[in-house]
Amino acid sequence: MRLTFGVAEERHAAIIAAVRAAAAHALTARFGDGHWSGVPTERGVVAGMRHSDVLVVRSGSAIVGTCRIARKKPWAIDTAYFTPVARPMYLTDMAVRPDYQGCGVGRALLVEAERASRELGADGIRLDAYDAEAGAGDFYAACGFEFAGRVAYRGVPLLYYERLVG
Repeated sequence: MRLTFGVAEERHAAIIAAVRAAAAHALTARFGDGHWSGVPTERGVVAGMRHSDVLVVRSGSAIVGTCRIARKKPWAIDTAYFTPVARPMYLTDMAVRPDYQGCGVGRALLVEAERASRELGADGIRLDAYDAEAGAGDFYAACGFEFAGRVAYRGVPLLYYERLVG
């Protein structure tokens, strides 16, 4: 499978919302309702583009995965758990279409997010994952991210991961 990467444009928002919704539906079908069950909207994707770079991965012309990288700290991140760095980036909203999961798309997207973050001058990538069976903590660890902490933020159990870049 040949994958290509790019930064999304607003015209891609509906497709990105659909990829994220498909991933959320697959998690809900497998693990039941949870914080992962929220369905994104096109409007929400566009709003996220205002303060971050939305990366996409394509197989042929189809967008099959996405994530956001941003300098602005997400609400659920407590920086006290992370290695102090001058220019962190935050990775959020990662999703891979269910029919492309398990074949390296997510791992390739993380490599691209690291490359893009480094190009933007970042010296670290921080993220959170649900501390639940539906969470992606094991995936991030397998991709070389270091565990930084376990928290309950506003009642949501989370795991923090980081990767130093630069």
